[in-house]
Order: sequence, then C-alpha cells, then structure tokens
Amino acid sequence: MTLDEILTSLFGEAHTVAIDGDSLSGRGTLDGGMVHVLGFTNRAELGVDQAITLAGRVLDIAGGGDGSPILFLIDSSSQRMSRRDELMGLSEYLAHLAKTLLFAEQRGHRTVGLLYGGSAAGAFIATALACGVLVALPDAHPAVMDLPSMARVTKLPLEVLQQKAQTTPVFAPGVDNLVLAGAIAAVWDPVLPLSGRLSALLAQPAFEGDPRTALGKARGGRAMAMDIAESVVALAMAHG
Repeated sequence: MTLDEILTSLFGEAHTVAIDGDSLSGRGTLDGGMVHVLGFTNRAELGVDQAITLAGRVLDIAGGGDGSPILFLIDSSSQRMSRRDELMGLSEYLAHLAKTLLFAEQRGHRTVGLLYGGSAAGAFIATALACGVLVALPDAHPAVMDLPSMARVTKLPLEVLQQKAQTTPVFAPGVDNLVLAGAIAAVWDPVLPLSGRLSALLAQPAFEGDPRTALGKARGGRAMAMDIAESVVALAMAHG
C-alpha cells in the first residue's frame, strides 16, 4: 500500500497529515476521536536532525494533555551513518527519541507503530520497537540487522548465519520472523479497512509492561528469553 492509501484506509478524508521531506506529521479522526500521526516515508534515513525534530513533536503531544493515541507510520532504512551524525552523538539522539515515546505512554498516550515499508538497525529500535505495540502490513520488510552486516560484526561466515536464519527467527529479517520473535504483535490485512483494525487495537487494554518476550515464547521464536529474563530479575531481587 502507498502512504496515501494507508491514510485513506485509516481516516478517509478526515486527516491533516502532511509530508515534510521524508517526515510526516498531523492528525486524523477515528471513531470521533483524535489520533496524532507521526512517522517517516520514502525509506528515510534517521539522523540527528530527524530524531530531534520527531522527539520534539512527541514531547509536544505528551505535554498537551489530551491523552490521544499516537500512530507512528514507519518506512525508513536505518540510522544515518554519516561522519557528522556520528560525531554529534547519533546514538544519544536515537535513545532520546525512544524515551520520548516511552514517556508519552506514561502520560496516557497509547503509542502504536505501523510498519508499512522498511526499517532496520537503530532506526527500527528507536521508533518501531519503542512504541507500545507494533503492527505491520504484509509487504513490510524490517530487519534489526541484515545478515551481511551481522556477519561483519560477529565475524561468522555469512553462510553460517544464512543457515541459522532458516530455523532461528532472531537471526532472520522479515515480517514473519519478527512476528515469531514477538516484536510484531499482528500483521494487518490491507484488504480490510485499517480504521477497523486500529479501532479494535485501541479498544483493548494497554499491555502491562513489555509483552514481547511472552509473545516470542508463545510463538516459539524466542523460547528461552522470557525465562532467562525472569531468572535474572529473581536473582537480582534475592541479592538486592
């Protein structure tokens, strides 16, 4: 789906979402209520300028006190790995953006990420995974890290990682693998009106804590992560 098709399926003509470069922002009306809309388009690279601008918009929403949900539409590549961005401390800007989304949740704004294109690496972590819940369209193509990059970092042969990706979702890119790992809560059928899917999601109670490890265990994509995390917490509490 194109961005225009997505916005129409979500809000019809009842939205004021505008594109500024590769970023988008505005509002939509859903079931008579307001939804704040932020995000990226055109496979945008997330650099310090984009991150601080988006973080400011999230903080403005969180400080407004209306409690309306935030829908984050995501079609990005990865973080901008330019010399300038790295020297300015890109990782801190990405962390700040992620924390503003968590802060908005604490202030009563549901945050929903809708992955409709690509996303990878720091851009994916600071936006899609920082939202309270992440959903995707079937033709999205996310990757926490592509396999050639993973091979360079881990020093493992690419062929070994490709083999592991066949049976271990955490090694593999793509919507299906991230669903199995619990990162993506649901994949929405674009044939059905997205407005109904978003309304149904927002009508559900907000998750207590982070449900991703439980989803990953239930779906078989991260069989041990939840148990290990709980054991670490229990040991820390016992020796605290």
